[in-house]
Amino acid sequence: MPQPEGAELDAVRARRAELKEKYLRPAAERPRSTVKGVHHAALICKDVEETIRFYQDLLGFPLVELVENRDYNGSSHFFFDIGNRNLLGFFDFPGHDHPDFSETIGAVQHIALSTSPEEFAAVRARLDEAGVEYIGPDRGIDNSLYIRDPNGVGIEFYNEELGVFEGEPLLNS
Repeated sequence: MPQPEGAELDAVRARRAELKEKYLRPAAERPRSTVKGVHHAALICKDVEETIRFYQDLLGFPLVELVENRDYNGSSHFFFDIGNRNLLGFFDFPGHDHPDFSETIGAVQHIALSTSPEEFAAVRARLDEAGVEYIGPDRGIDNSLYIRDPNGVGIEFYNEELGVFEGEPLLNS
């Protein structure tokens, strides 16, 4: 994907600065969110068992439920525990001819998951042992590694506390 350069890049950066000035409030002035948090993100998979093996057996996210989707006969809806009372959900849709993953508007670019330094090292070792390719530390980004699951979903293991980005707290509480 070509990246903007020159005057185009300057214009993109200027627009971002305008938006930041217009919309970003200092932490003390921000209202509280109107919701409790993410109950679950629901993604689509092509193969239920392959997805379970990847998330539970390789990444260590326990499968906590597997039921029939209430909106589509035969479709499975299942959930993984991703810590801190958060769930990652998946659906399959038997009989649908879904295209392969594409990084496009409306798609999930990646899901960033907070991890401890110890678990960051452990997941990296498991990925190495399983031969799963990742990027991040090889590009000088020492606190992140990025993978794609069997469905094309981007997962980032981020060695950072929840609510913090690059060492800066983003949340009031």
